[in-house]
Amino acid sequence: MADDLFAAAAADQLAAKAPLAARLRPTRLDDIVGQQHLLGPGQPLRALIEADELRSVVLWGPPGTGKTTLARVIARATAKEFVELSAVNASVKDVRETTARADQRLGERGVGTILFLDEVHRFNKSQQDALLPSVESGLLVLIGATTENPFFEVNAPLLSRSTLFRLELLEHDDLQELLRRGLAEESAQATDEAIAHLAERAAGDGRHALTSLEVAVALARSADAPQVDLGHAEAALGMKALRYGRDEHYDIISAFIKSIRGSDVDAGLYWLQRMIAAGEDPKFVARRLVILASEDIGMADPMSLMVATAAVQALEFVGLPEAMYALGQAVVHLATAPKSNRVTLALRSSAESAQAAGMGEVPMHLRDAHYKGAKSLGHGDGYDYPHNDPRGWVEQQYRPAEVAHEVYYEPSDHGFEAEVAARMRSTHANPAGTDPA
Repeated sequence: MADDLFAAAAADQLAAKAPLAARLRPTRLDDIVGQQHLLGPGQPLRALIEADELRSVVLWGPPGTGKTTLARVIARATAKEFVELSAVNASVKDVRETTARADQRLGERGVGTILFLDEVHRFNKSQQDALLPSVESGLLVLIGATTENPFFEVNAPLLSRSTLFRLELLEHDDLQELLRRGLAEESAQATDEAIAHLAERAAGDGRHALTSLEVAVALARSADAPQVDLGHAEAALGMKALRYGRDEHYDIISAFIKSIRGSDVDAGLYWLQRMIAAGEDPKFVARRLVILASEDIGMADPMSLMVATAAVQALEFVGLPEAMYALGQAVVHLATAPKSNRVTLALRSSAESAQAAGMGEVPMHLRDAHYKGAKSLGHGDGYDYPHNDPRGWVEQQYRPAEVAHEVYYEPSDHGFEAEVAARMRSTHANPAGTDPA
């Protein structure tokens, strides 16, 4: 009895000294912050847990999104025996012993077993193979947690016998709610600025947010401060809070675009880092690069649009932080590329003509002559097919009469556009029926 009392007292002491994230670990589904796409009312994973009908699953998501928390909540909700192993420490022998005990438990008491395997991606092929027969037969209900892409790290046979659930980074509002719970647990207070800064810098990681809060609270108390302020939050994170409200959003993106347009590589990279560090949506930044590639560079360097578009695709494919390399490369390319706004100007002037008064009739020789009766209407009469000319082009009227002589696009002499200008001069100097030689 005395040993039990001492063990209970030791457990209480450890719980009291546990990290804030561990003390705040939810015990009910309703207490879990975020992941509403999985745990909201009527969502499949919630329904399976509440009915205690969960089959083998793999929980995939970034650190601090609640994979272990969810597994512990399942442990409390299930009538099955809950066994936990860490793939970092467990061996094939441990897996076989767990399987043997599960078999015995089922035979003697009719109780099934849930095996929670944290960091399942750390299991090698032989370890995963040792699990496979028990998962396949249903002797073990596997809950595997991983931060790595399971399609690369988990054996295909094991993955095919499990349902994959993707956990998302926590939203800013979710993190603020988590931080307020942490403050209540610590019997502390904090300014809205401090909470917002801690949430912003946590980058969707709930555990990181609570760990930072714990440090900030300790710093405030050591200074006899009545509450955690922005300075304590900055000190806990080792990061300065960047002002980035509505005004800064528009001012900084303007400075970013103007720096690249002005061919200042270093300024472009600086403003890129400022935006990303402040939590700007990287997709917004990437879209602006695509626009700039056509608006400010255009035909002076046609590759710029391809580079900018590739940066968008890289961002979609690999995400941050790795996609910063592609964004940085795009900034460097666009800033150093020759500049021309002649495509932009051509679009504006051609839009004015297209919207101006006038019939805008399609010249008869350009009209569709493919349908029955079109030729009898004179459609296509007099059309010269460019490919029949040895030069590959012919001089003929391609616009309505009232705008036939308007000039919209006048290439600059910058970069590749100088070649375009030379090509256009060559065609206009040799109209149809003349010898280019």
